Amino acid sequence: MEWEVVIGCEIHTQLATQSKIFSGAATAYGAEPNTQACAVDLGLPGVLPVLNKEAVRMAVKFGLAVDAEIGKRSVFARKNYFYPDLPKGYQISQFELPIVGKGHLEIELEDGSTKTIGITRAHLEEDAGKSLHEDFHGLTGIDLNRAGTPLLEIVSDPDMRSGAEAAAYMRKIHSIVTYIGICDGNLQEGSFRCDVNISMRPKGQAEFGTRAEIKNLNSFRYVEKAVEYEMERQIAILESGGKVVQETRLFDPDRGETRSMRSKEEANDYRYFPDPDLLPVIVDDDTIEAIRATLPELPDAKRARYIGALGLSEKDAGGLTAAKATADYFEALLTSSGCEAKLCANWVMGELSAALNKDSKSIDESPVSAEQFGGLLKRIADNTISGKIAKEVFEAMWNGEGSADEVIEKKGLKQITDTGAIDAAIDEVIAGNPAQVENYRNAEPEKRGKMVGFFVGQVMKATGGKANPGQVNQLLKARLDALL
Repeated sequence: MEWEVVIGCEIHTQLATQSKIFSGAATAYGAEPNTQACAVDLGLPGVLPVLNKEAVRMAVKFGLAVDAEIGKRSVFARKNYFYPDLPKGYQISQFELPIVGKGHLEIELEDGSTKTIGITRAHLEEDAGKSLHEDFHGLTGIDLNRAGTPLLEIVSDPDMRSGAEAAAYMRKIHSIVTYIGICDGNLQEGSFRCDVNISMRPKGQAEFGTRAEIKNLNSFRYVEKAVEYEMERQIAILESGGKVVQETRLFDPDRGETRSMRSKEEANDYRYFPDPDLLPVIVDDDTIEAIRATLPELPDAKRARYIGALGLSEKDAGGLTAAKATADYFEALLTSSGCEAKLCANWVMGELSAALNKDSKSIDESPVSAEQFGGLLKRIADNTISGKIAKEVFEAMWNGEGSADEVIEKKGLKQITDTGAIDAAIDEVIAGNPAQVENYRNAEPEKRGKMVGFFVGQVMKATGGKANPGQVNQLLKARLDALL
């Protein structure tokens, strides 16, 4: 039987507020356990939650970025369940009336085509604490620093049909929330994590199969791998005559497999009811328009501008705009260097990207700033150095050996543009390679262009790579053609 996977995602985005959603406690990462949990976060008797206005503003900003309906009247509810890291015995969330309603976004698939993914809703809620298992020798410790941290849970429609699509959707949401500044997007610190709902059905069937939910995926690659494994697991159960159990599962990245965590409760088991301590949230049109005015240029618009106004390829534009930090670096490089966009794009996507990957650094951690990089590209543009020598200069800059000009001067890397010096090197190469010269003279005219490459290589070798390649090509061709 041919099977089809149905995938929906719930992305938990930690909002970049300075304090928690219902208290004034800090949200900074890395504090000592239980040092950032106040009486409100713990739900002690007599305390009352007070809604963080900035969290509401950020939620509305996201809704506008994905062309969603904004809930002008939203309500907080209590989601009741027991877990050791949930101090109140309930989580304040939103249920029937969320702050953000239906929306959509487009993802780009591996073949270059695009697909629209619907967004069901996005609602505000508080995070729970964290259970710690590592250092307690058979016991569990509870850290409540995260309790009350503001989250925007973004729920997709079940529109994805592969692990690659789910990963692309997660990347797109990550790109949007970091572009608009509502989340730092740090996957390692748990600021951005994804739950994936996966079910299988016979191809052509309209009804959904029984789903399993894979919790707390904090890597784009893990999302793809978890989906692939879960598809195989569910197909094996169904084809052997069994039934998939609705449950919550975890992904083990070391073994590349999912494992059962707990059976999945139905939504009504949470006994949602409106929180009696919180009034409905009212967002008027003036507020919505004021927030809309703060939206920056979004990834899709920036990508279209790079293609249309800057003349970049779709591949380059897509790579440069996928992450806000990369786009910011590229635009700073354009400004500081004054060079063509294509040259800047080539170096950001090429040499810089390779160096960052090699050293496992983010672009924010690059030891070569955009302004310093601009100094290097200026020297390529004014023919002080060739592109090949520029790679040597870049490596020295990366290792902290100074600015482009300092490295060029220190290492004596200035390009040879003196025609006399290049002519002398050409004379030497022609005299030293009579057989190749004879082959050139006897070759068909259409083949001679490729044969010039040998002589260019020899001249560049003779000049230590410092001769201007354009001049070498021009002078060599003229000299060789004169021998015909």
